[in-house]
Amino acid sequence: MSNEVFPIPAPQSESFHPTFFPKHQHAIYKRLEDKHTLVEVEDDPLGTRMIINLGPQHPATHGVLRVVLEVDGEKIIKAVSDVGYLHRGIEKLAENKTYQEFMPYTDRMDYLSPYSNNVGFCLAVEKLAGIEAPIRAQYIRTIACELARISSHLLWLGTMLMDVGAVSMFLWTFREREYLYSIFDKLAGVRFTVSHCRIGGVQFDMNQDTINDIKAWKKQFPKELNSWRKLLANNGIWLNRNRGVGVLTREEAIGLGVTGPVLRASGVPYDIRTFEPYLVYDQVDFDVVIREEGDCLARYLVRMDEMEQSIRILDQLIEQMPGGDIRVDNAKQAYASKDEVYYSMEGMIHDFMMTDVGVIPPVGAEIYQAIEAPKGELGFHLKSDGTGSPWRCKINAPSFSNLQCLDKMMEGSMISDTVVLIGSLDPVMGECDK
Repeated sequence: MSNEVFPIPAPQSESFHPTFFPKHQHAIYKRLEDKHTLVEVEDDPLGTRMIINLGPQHPATHGVLRVVLEVDGEKIIKAVSDVGYLHRGIEKLAENKTYQEFMPYTDRMDYLSPYSNNVGFCLAVEKLAGIEAPIRAQYIRTIACELARISSHLLWLGTMLMDVGAVSMFLWTFREREYLYSIFDKLAGVRFTVSHCRIGGVQFDMNQDTINDIKAWKKQFPKELNSWRKLLANNGIWLNRNRGVGVLTREEAIGLGVTGPVLRASGVPYDIRTFEPYLVYDQVDFDVVIREEGDCLARYLVRMDEMEQSIRILDQLIEQMPGGDIRVDNAKQAYASKDEVYYSMEGMIHDFMMTDVGVIPPVGAEIYQAIEAPKGELGFHLKSDGTGSPWRCKINAPSFSNLQCLDKMMEGSMISDTVVLIGSLDPVMGECDK
């Protein structure tokens, strides 16, 4: 790389403040107050600063996140997050699919919690079209969402510990995830990308065998969770790597627009399940977990406590589970059951029409629907033009929102803290780069 200063145009407004330009000696450029000229101010006389790339191929960057770091020795002077490597145009794809055809694409967003994505999109379409799913379907969705929350937090815990060198925890958390995948397999017929939700209900009912498996798993899981707590509560390496690292105050968290466990770990008790209840969350009792410290350790503790609250929610949902239909009984709002499709001409016609045209919301209808996904607020903004496809679809993804605070947390930290800081936010780039 040449040692010459890169040419920079004169500032056009008072807001022009260039601060981060690559150069061999990493000079900082400042504007004179009385002239539209730039002067070079050398603040690195020893030439020890470097610009390095963390990712996008690094395993601890959760997919394809790239962070450009300006470092002075081991200290990070400035950080710039670079997203977009995985951009797949999912929002534009949604505008060229019927509402139900788009459902499998939601699985590929936060692929660690596909069921939550399914539910968020289904609720948005139902709100747009004025559809209300049967109460049993609402219970099944809520149970699956809480299982997905635990599954997502388990993967976060295992990878977070592995990032700081504890490989055994990764194996233990994945063992529990395997139990959950077996439950999803019985419920939806697949383990990972479930696509079990349907507009107006769900695809399959939750039979007693699946319920028994959930009961058996949640009976032994709290013991595992407590054993992990004891192990980590006395682990000096884990505590020192997290305590006081990446502190985000209440005001900073609100100002930067973070959401979910990251927000609640900074003392903001905001949870959509209680602020704007959806499904049947208003029928169960649980606590919104918060911490005041705002550091990486607080974010760990919030997620651990949330898994306990999810078990508490599951206990109540299974106890209260009602009978009844699993899809709305309206051929223009939901798919017919396979029994109708296979054995009646009307059912086959309805199935064809739903696949070809789909649900048709009113012209000009426009809504925003959000849920409390494992990583935070997942929202869908839909606008209808009176056809079976959305005229506009915009997705508010929590991974994208939470990454807004990464640059701030990294600046002033050590290089060794980077993997802990990224891991504490729990981003998934398939959702961020939607």
